[in-house]
Amino acid sequence: MNRLSKPLLQQGFVPPSNLTCGPLTGFPERIVQFGEGNFLRAFADWMVDVLNEKGLFGGKVVAVQPIRHGMAATLNEQDGLYTVLLRGVQNGAVVETRRIITAVSRALNPYDAWDKLARCFRSPALRFVISNTTEAGIAFASEPHRPGQCPESFPAKVTALLFERFQAVEGGPAKGLVFLPCELIERNGDALRRCVLQYAEAWGLSRDFANWVNGSNHFLNTLVDRIVPGYPHDEVEQLARELGYEDKLLDAGEVFHLWVIE
Repeated sequence: MNRLSKPLLQQGFVPPSNLTCGPLTGFPERIVQFGEGNFLRAFADWMVDVLNEKGLFGGKVVAVQPIRHGMAATLNEQDGLYTVLLRGVQNGAVVETRRIITAVSRALNPYDAWDKLARCFRSPALRFVISNTTEAGIAFASEPHRPGQCPESFPAKVTALLFERFQAVEGGPAKGLVFLPCELIERNGDALRRCVLQYAEAWGLSRDFANWVNGSNHFLNTLVDRIVPGYPHDEVEQLARELGYEDKLLDAGEVFHLWVIE
């Protein structure tokens, strides 16, 4: 059976009637997302896909695995494509939707491709940064600044990448980014900003950079809610027959979803 990929969709694949597909348009990469696991793919990326379909966003997501071992390679093998199955009860009726998500342009392992990720942060098209790196991910852990090399902690990565952008845009006040952390800690945006400023001070980065981080970048506190069981192991063979392709990144979630952004 064929694997889900762009060539499959572009070569006359006829989806079953209960399967929809996001737009295959080559939108610019407007979002960098730290976290390529089940939750963000069935939550934030699904939302971006629907927005793209409705003509309300027009952007792609670069998914970044936040640790050394992750799913970037598998995502790239499928050209960033995967299927989201949403199930639940809506208006008193049991519902299920099936959708091929096309919002992810590519995935990066920053430990192997730091230069590519740095280029993303220097890009004028970039506007948003989403993260879900576990609750322990937003914490300061002392480590040196090694330009051109990937730091270990998530906030250290953000600091180094923001410094790349600061230099590229020459501190332009309108060139900051919007951060939407999804880690389940109280005031997650504030916590991320504190860590970035702590790294900036520890690394001896300029006062102008710290002022730019504070004044031109938005670290928003958020609360997220959607149950995402993830890969439906017990249904894989049956789903492949019904969908007409193999998908190693099948992602099941509930219909209900909530994203509160302060």
